[in-house]
Amino acid sequence: MTMRRIAVLLGVFLSLSVGTLHTPDAEAKTQTTSSTIQEVDSATLSELLSTFEQAEQAMQSQNLDGVMALYSDDYYYHGLKKADIRKVWAQLFDHYNNLESFHTFSVIRTVGTGSKLIAEMTCTGVVWGTCKNTKLRSPVDSWYEEVHFLKKENGRWKITGNAGGESEPILPFGTAPHPLF
Repeated sequence: MTMRRIAVLLGVFLSLSVGTLHTPDAEAKTQTTSSTIQEVDSATLSELLSTFEQAEQAMQSQNLDGVMALYSDDYYYHGLKKADIRKVWAQLFDHYNNLESFHTFSVIRTVGTGSKLIAEMTCTGVVWGTCKNTKLRSPVDSWYEEVHFLKKENGRWKITGNAGGESEPILPFGTAPHPLF
């Protein structure tokens, strides 16, 4: 074998190896990173992440009832209630195919106790979809360091809106509310 062949084979091997080592998990839709501040036990973390994974599955199958099952009955976010969010999701399903989301959590913690226990999940992410009319793939919603609030209802974590639905935070100038998940 000539030196040239050895060099080519070595180059191909190295490029395949490096590409394999650094390729992100294509299936990772909901993730934490090594720098995620995690102030919950592993069981709670698993339950919370499962809520977002269930939302992803329901969204991808355009299961409106499945998506809505993950919202608290007393959901409230910048004036929007659960019925309003249902309309938003119904319109998304009417206008988009191939919806998918990506969530990267930077902080996961719980505050309060008992019936006042709230999970706060600080997240950066996006929802993508393919427009049924134009066939263009585009972001439908995106957010940076948005805090998702959840509370336990009947043993399951549910999305509640802002601060457990009790108050309406003032958004910084130039930011839009993020009502999805």
